[in-house]
Formats: sequence, C-alpha cells, structure tokens
Amino acid sequence: MKNIFLIGMPSSGKSTLGKRIADVLHYRFIDTDKLIVRDEGRSIPAIFAESGETYFREAERRILRTIRPGDSLVVSTGGGMPCFHDNMAYINATGVSVFLDVPVETLVQRMVAHAQDDRPLYNANDPDLINDLRQRYVSRLPFYSQADITLPGEATADDLLEEIGKWL
Repeated sequence: MKNIFLIGMPSSGKSTLGKRIADVLHYRFIDTDKLIVRDEGRSIPAIFAESGETYFREAERRILRTIRPGDSLVVSTGGGMPCFHDNMAYINATGVSVFLDVPVETLVQRMVAHAQDDRPLYNANDPDLINDLRQRYVSRLPFYSQADITLPGEATADDLLEEIGKWL
C-alpha cells in the first residue's frame, strides 16, 4: 500500500489527523521529527542550537530517505521538510502527499494554546509570530502546492480518508 505523507505548516494538524488515519487504514504512523530526535539523541531545539538549521535539514533528508514506497505508513513531516533537498519530489515519488492548508491565524491560535517548546523557528510569545508565520507560509507554498491533495484547514479525518481513497 502507498505511503501517505502529511505536509503543512507547524500546528496544521499533521500528527493529530495522521494518527487517526493510520488507525482507520491499519497503517503505521510515524512523525519524522520524532525519528530525528531518536536518531540524534537530542531535541530539535538542541539540534538547531548546537548544529544549526543546515544540519537539521540534512538530518530531515536522511530520515526521509529511509522511507520506502509501499511501507504502508502515514508520515507526519516537519513543516519545512518538503522545502529542502528535493524532499517534495521524493515524497511524491514514494507515496501520496496531502497538504493541510490551515490559515495562518488558526496556526497562531493553536501555537499559543499549546505553547510547545519544540519549535525552534517559532515562539508562541513572540508579538511578530503572525507575521513570521505569514512570511514562512508564503515562502513554503510553492513546495506545499506540489502535493497530490490539498485539504483546507477545517478538514476532518473523514474528509482526508475520502480524498486519500481516490489515490490508494
């Protein structure tokens, strides 16, 4: 069975929807950020602080290349993963890609509500968060737009299953 890759901005619901979809399809769910943390033995903020973003993007590329076609996986990717090292081409070649297109205002609400410390490029308390997210969204949109399926931010697991069913 084809892998399903969920792409989109941080807090777009990739992990939440991904786990639900994996359960229904009897696929295995993986989160590439968690795989990187396990592989590196340190948190993502620590990787950024100690080794820099370039190193982290290379770690993303390396982890992504361990995923093979037909692994029956639902993969939650890091928000920037599709934008580096031809990762989007690899994603599309090894499965079905789904862009969860969530409005920036909703992303900010989710980030503030959950105030996670594992997002080194975003600070929920930053007064410029919405502007930073808008700029990053615009810069990433050309990559996200290459997805096989685009779903709006209010999409449910059922919506996602319906769309994915056309590709499996």
